[in-house]
Amino acid sequence: MDFKELSISNLPTEHICCAISDKREDSGLALKKAWLKDRISEGLIFRKLDARGKVFIEYIPAEYAWSPVVAPGYLYINCLWVSGSFKGKGYGAGLMESCLNDAKDIAGIVALSSSKKRPFLSDGKFLKKYGFVKCDTAEPYFELLVLKNNPLAPDPKFSEFARNPKVDFGSGIDLFYTAQCPFATDYADIARNLAAEKSIKIRVHHLDTRAKSQAHPAPWSTYSVFKNGRFVTHEILTAARLEALAAEQ
Repeated sequence: MDFKELSISNLPTEHICCAISDKREDSGLALKKAWLKDRISEGLIFRKLDARGKVFIEYIPAEYAWSPVVAPGYLYINCLWVSGSFKGKGYGAGLMESCLNDAKDIAGIVALSSSKKRPFLSDGKFLKKYGFVKCDTAEPYFELLVLKNNPLAPDPKFSEFARNPKVDFGSGIDLFYTAQCPFATDYADIARNLAAEKSIKIRVHHLDTRAKSQAHPAPWSTYSVFKNGRFVTHEILTAARLEALAAEQ
């Protein structure tokens, strides 16, 4: 399979699969590329099919993951995505096997999943075909899956503060995001505009450092929404869904 890795040198000219055509300098795509540039030097791998489509895997040494997960010596999968006409052709397996090969001499691989298939989280059913097993859980539906190469390596785990997600900013909606996902950035901007235009109490928090993301009180720091301090979802919300959430009693 003709896979290609992003590097500092080819990053300016290569597309990043999930957001191919947005040319705005302040777009989620531009900010994702800036984020990737800094992460590549930390060991992040972004491997994709050499084609115009959403076929890629992204992973990083877990110590550098923007997630409240404790997994020293492991690789952490940020994203594995195969979509559209590329499904069913073995690309997901090829990408996964490339990650397995990269991890063969370390403790193993860890991924964030859930009790059932959910958008943006790793597909547990797919990973379990490769021997991944559940090693930790967090409310309300998050699961941490691990594939160990070294049976003596400690089990990865969620940080204690991420096990029961909640925040303390008062009433209203709190939305947290990072630049790791271009859609998260773009929809955070939509949330800001909605708050200003309709006077809805939405506080948008940009987690712009690894330290902030690793201290985030929910397992998925890339995008998470709370209302009145309680966790609502990790799924990216449109303006209409945010407005409906704000109206709920």
